[in-house]
Amino acid sequence: MDWPHDPDGEQGSEGKRKYGHAVIAKKIDEEEDFPLSRDEFVAEYGDDPVRIDYETVVSLREIFEGVEEESFDDFVEFHQALGRAMRKHGYWFYEGAEQFVASKKR
Repeated sequence: MDWPHDPDGEQGSEGKRKYGHAVIAKKIDEEEDFPLSRDEFVAEYGDDPVRIDYETVVSLREIFEGVEEESFDDFVEFHQALGRAMRKHGYWFYEGAEQFVASKKR
Protein backbone atom coordinates (compact mmCIF):
# COMPACT_ATOMS: atom_id res chain seq x y z
CA MET A 1 0.00 0.00 0.00
CA ASP A 2 1.07 3.59 -0.59
CA TRP A 3 1.11 5.05 2.93
CA PRO A 4 0.66 8.80 3.53
CA HIS A 5 3.93 8.64 5.51
CA ASP A 6 6.63 6.12 6.46
CA PRO A 7 5.37 3.92 9.31
CA ASP A 8 8.88 3.88 10.79
CA GLY A 9 9.67 7.54 10.14
CA GLU A 10 9.29 10.59 12.31
CA GLN A 11 5.57 11.02 11.62
CA GLY A 12 4.80 7.32 11.91
CA SER A 13 6.64 6.47 15.09
CA GLU A 14 8.82 9.40 16.09
CA GLY A 15 11.82 8.00 14.24
CA LYS A 16 11.87 4.77 16.23
CA ARG A 17 9.91 1.60 15.66
CA LYS A 18 6.74 1.71 17.70
CA TYR A 19 3.93 -0.77 17.39
CA GLY A 20 0.15 -0.99 17.68
CA HIS A 21 -1.18 0.88 20.69
CA ALA A 22 1.88 3.12 20.95
CA VAL A 23 1.44 4.42 17.40
CA ILE A 24 -2.27 5.05 17.91
CA ALA A 25 -1.94 6.57 21.40
CA LYS A 26 0.41 9.31 20.21
CA LYS A 27 -2.40 10.65 18.02
CA ILE A 28 -4.47 11.52 21.09
CA ASP A 29 -4.21 14.41 23.50
CA GLU A 30 -5.56 12.93 26.71
CA GLU A 31 -6.49 16.37 28.09
CA GLU A 32 -8.32 17.72 25.04
CA ASP A 33 -9.65 14.88 22.87
CA PHE A 34 -12.23 13.28 25.16
CA PRO A 35 -14.98 12.45 24.78
CA LEU A 36 -13.66 10.95 21.54
CA SER A 37 -15.80 9.83 18.61
CA ARG A 38 -14.58 6.64 16.95
CA ASP A 39 -15.86 7.71 13.53
CA GLU A 40 -14.28 11.18 13.69
CA PHE A 41 -10.96 9.68 14.84
CA VAL A 42 -11.00 7.17 11.97
CA ALA A 43 -12.01 9.89 9.48
CA GLU A 44 -8.95 11.90 10.50
CA TYR A 45 -6.36 9.12 10.88
CA GLY A 46 -7.85 6.09 9.07
CA ASP A 47 -5.25 5.91 6.30
CA ASP A 48 -2.29 6.23 8.67
CA PRO A 49 -0.05 3.16 8.91
CA VAL A 50 0.19 1.19 12.14
CA ARG A 51 3.03 -1.30 12.51
CA ILE A 52 1.72 -4.51 14.11
CA ASP A 53 4.97 -6.48 14.13
CA TYR A 54 8.34 -6.39 12.41
CA GLU A 55 6.82 -7.30 9.04
CA THR A 56 3.16 -6.23 9.20
CA VAL A 57 1.74 -2.75 8.70
CA VAL A 58 -2.01 -2.09 8.44
CA SER A 59 -4.10 1.04 8.30
CA LEU A 60 -5.62 2.47 11.45
CA ARG A 61 -8.98 2.04 9.69
CA GLU A 62 -8.45 -1.75 9.49
CA ILE A 63 -7.80 -1.96 13.22
CA PHE A 64 -10.85 0.14 14.06
CA GLU A 65 -13.15 -2.09 12.00
CA GLY A 66 -13.15 -4.30 15.11
CA VAL A 67 -13.91 -1.53 17.62
CA GLU A 68 -17.58 -1.74 18.54
CA GLU A 69 -17.86 1.34 20.76
CA GLU A 70 -18.88 4.56 19.01
CA SER A 71 -17.34 6.94 21.54
CA PHE A 72 -14.98 6.96 24.49
CA ASP A 73 -15.14 9.06 27.65
CA ASP A 74 -11.47 8.71 28.55
CA PHE A 75 -8.09 7.28 27.56
CA VAL A 76 -8.50 4.05 29.57
CA GLU A 77 -11.86 3.25 27.96
CA PHE A 78 -10.35 3.94 24.53
CA HIS A 79 -7.36 1.66 25.14
CA GLN A 80 -9.48 -1.16 26.53
CA ALA A 81 -11.76 -1.16 23.48
CA LEU A 82 -8.79 -0.93 21.14
CA GLY A 83 -7.02 -3.82 22.90
CA ARG A 84 -10.12 -6.03 22.70
CA ALA A 85 -10.46 -5.35 18.98
CA MET A 86 -6.78 -5.95 18.30
CA ARG A 87 -6.79 -9.30 20.14
CA LYS A 88 -10.03 -10.41 18.52
CA HIS A 89 -8.78 -9.72 14.99
CA GLY A 90 -5.22 -11.02 15.35
CA TYR A 91 -3.46 -7.65 15.59
CA TRP A 92 -2.06 -8.38 19.06
CA PHE A 93 1.30 -10.08 18.75
CA TYR A 94 2.64 -9.80 22.31
CA GLU A 95 3.48 -13.18 23.80
CA GLY A 96 1.74 -13.74 27.12
CA ALA A 97 -0.77 -10.91 26.57
CA GLU A 98 -3.58 -13.19 27.73
CA GLN A 99 -2.11 -13.01 31.27
CA PHE A 100 -3.06 -9.36 31.45
CA VAL A 101 -6.61 -9.70 30.16
CA ALA A 102 -9.37 -10.11 32.74
CA SER A 103 -10.97 -13.54 32.61
CA LYS A 104 -14.49 -12.14 32.48
CA LYS A 105 -15.99 -11.55 29.05
CA ARG A 106 -17.27 -8.15 27.99
